This record gives sequence, structure tokens and C-alpha cells, in this order.
Amino acid sequence: MLRKIIRIDEEKCNGCGACAAACHEGAIGMVNGKARLLRDDYCDGLGDCLPVCPTAAITFEEREADAYDEAAVKKNREKQHAAGFSGCPGSRAGVIRRPAAEQAAAPAGYGGAFSYLAQWPVQIKLAPVNAPYFNGARLLVAADCSAYACGDFHQRFMKNHVTLIGCPKLDEGDYSEKLGDIIRSNDIKSVTVVRMEVPCCGGLENAVKKALQNSGKFIPWQVVTLARDGSLLD
Repeated sequence: MLRKIIRIDEEKCNGCGACAAACHEGAIGMVNGKARLLRDDYCDGLGDCLPVCPTAAITFEEREADAYDEAAVKKNREKQHAAGFSGCPGSRAGVIRRPAAEQAAAPAGYGGAFSYLAQWPVQIKLAPVNAPYFNGARLLVAADCSAYACGDFHQRFMKNHVTLIGCPKLDEGDYSEKLGDIIRSNDIKSVTVVRMEVPCCGGLENAVKKALQNSGKFIPWQVVTLARDGSLLD
């Protein structure tokens, strides 16, 4: 049948795997370091993969293709769930558990050696919408520059939080839809935004604000702004 379906330009694809993580139907896989449409009948033609591609390697085309098969997609999901994760290794969700002795021995404050990263992945665009670590989480949404500007970023902001990072100037698309899905689908207790003083970081703050509004939930949230030297601004 003639229908709309995605097309992946392998020359533009940088192999990041974001599209494979975003495709809920499992139509996209990573083959030899490149994204590939594995089966026509797994692609619903809605294009959830398009906005997450950083190189615009994915477009729509209209061609002869097998019809979308919802039953086959469901069966494949069940098979993948039983077998474990299959997709981009960098997008595999997981909890990071550290020995209590390691945390107790770590010096507090500036220069502390202990990492408070509690989950993977951390990039907003690679993060799954549903993950066990989101339930009951205090969410930290941070500009990726902020951790380099602030010497005690882990101790001050990441401790006891689930951390997501991004840069609205470098990433294509709007974070608000992805963040809204995460907030709407999980029991998020609070949201803290850590941004830099530079104007482009306003996009991160606005995306969180829009996501909270669109989620229909009332969740406490705050914005912390850092100067370029890492100091806190009022």
C-alpha cells in the first residue's frame, strides 16, 4: 500500500541512537553504528523519532510499504521485554548504585570526589519517559554547562535527585514535550532547574515551565541561576 513512512539518511546519521530510543514501536534499530528502519510494518508513520534526531537525518516519504501492524508491534515488544533491552547501548536506562562506604568517605563541598549521579541516561533527549527511578523522584533539570561552572554541583544540586541535562541552543526541538511526558507519566515530587545566566538558558527554564503547565499537575518547582564563574545569582 502507498503510505507515509520514515526515511533515514545514513550519511547524515551520527549513530547517537536517540531515534531508536524514541521509537516506541521498535521500528528503528542500530546497525553497524547507523540507525536503520528494521521493518515497515513496525512504523506507524507518526514520527516520534523526527524531533529527537540532532542531524535531521530522518524525514517522511510516501512510498509502497507494508501496513502498520499493531499486533506484530505488541508481540515484538513482549519479546524484547522478555529478552531484555535491545537498542542503543547509550540509551539503556539504569539505576547507578554506589556503596554506602564510598559515599561516607567522600569529602563534602567544593572538590568532593563522590558522584551523586543516580541514573542513566542523563541527556533529556535520551531519557526514557517511563523508568522506575522517576517514581517519587525529585527531578533536577540542569543546563549542561552548569556542572562545569559550579565546583560542588554534585553535592549542592544532584544529591538525592534524578538528573537530566540539556542545552537548548545546541539541541534541535523543544524539551517541553519530552519533559511534560515524564512529569505526566510519573510521580515527580519536585522540579529544580539549574541554568546559567546566559540568555539561551532561558529556553531550558521556559521548557520546564511549559511542561509543568501542560502536565496538569501541581508540583513545587524552583529555578537556580548561576553566574559564569559558578556563583549563585539572586
